[in-house]
Amino acid sequence: MSDVPDLQQLRVAIERVDEDLLDALRRRMDLAEDIARAKLAAASPIRDQRREDLLLRRIRAAAVARQLDPHEVERLYRFIMEMSVARQQALVTTLDTTPLRVAYPGVEGSYSHLTAHKRYGGRPGGVLLTGFDTSRGAVDALRQGEVDLALLPIENTTAGAMYETYDALAEEGITIISELVGQVQHRLLGLPGAKLESLRIVRSHPQALLQCETFLREQLPWVLQLPELDTGGAAQRVREGNDPTVAAIASDSAAQRFGLEVLARDLQGASADFTRFLEVAREATPLPADVPCKTSLLMVLENRPGTLSKALLVLAEHGVNLARLESRPLPGTPWAYRFFLDLEGHAASASIEAVLQALRPYTTAMRLLGTYPRVELPPG
Repeated sequence: MSDVPDLQQLRVAIERVDEDLLDALRRRMDLAEDIARAKLAAASPIRDQRREDLLLRRIRAAAVARQLDPHEVERLYRFIMEMSVARQQALVTTLDTTPLRVAYPGVEGSYSHLTAHKRYGGRPGGVLLTGFDTSRGAVDALRQGEVDLALLPIENTTAGAMYETYDALAEEGITIISELVGQVQHRLLGLPGAKLESLRIVRSHPQALLQCETFLREQLPWVLQLPELDTGGAAQRVREGNDPTVAAIASDSAAQRFGLEVLARDLQGASADFTRFLEVAREATPLPADVPCKTSLLMVLENRPGTLSKALLVLAEHGVNLARLESRPLPGTPWAYRFFLDLEGHAASASIEAVLQALRPYTTAMRLLGTYPRVELPPG
């Protein structure tokens, strides 16, 4: 009987291991809080799906090496990761300085994320970035109070307007408070070792595909172009699909993030390709009257011949420059449209106030979308 293990001793040993596990878990939670602080300072999202996927892959391999069930170990670590995310999110609510909550369309590595990172990184108090599948999703989060700002791409110098953003701006309860311009530098990304001549599919956001239309037509006329919700997501799909015949159009950052190789550079053709972004909030930000600015306006015109030309003539008569004009279908009313106008000037200026007053007889609906500082394209 001397070879039979002592049950009480075994239980004590297990309790010691449990204590070690709990101590390790506590250290992991403390590190999760430090990571949250670093993410807030760097304007990085709390949730990092790519990082989580890589961690689970590593954990499964480590479990097999230790003769543990990889599926059960993965289940355990999924719970631990949810605890870490919850701990990071809880930390945000305890800080003396509340981080700015910003929504953007796309995943990490997308151009919207890169612009947000550049815009808000290093902000005192930190920034909590959250990516959404669409611009409308980001705007809905803003309207519901889940975030403080939304950063939305609105137009590109090569591909033109981003209509999804215009439609999202038509929602009540939001206002434009700022604009910014970011340069686009598209890369063709593939799996390590992939060859241009072997590609059969190229994935990206529809706007990116348009911006690179000349390159795709001249260099890869045989490939099938598949649209994705954003450029970063396209790069992620290529990595996850592990198919060397599939590539993505995205950024250098997306290549680094998803472990892809740059197969071709500067796909957009134009020497300088820029995307304009709008910063949107629930309330307007005070703006001095002497700041060079734009005023964005939404209006629905009466259905009478010549109404649009008369409305545009009002701008000329009052000396107001029309910086941009876009039309979008009016939901629920076939062949009717709402118009988005960017006017140069402050909404409180005499000229803009006169224009708004003179436009009213020609409209069935009109709403100011915001007055904000005007930003010029960078030189070159």
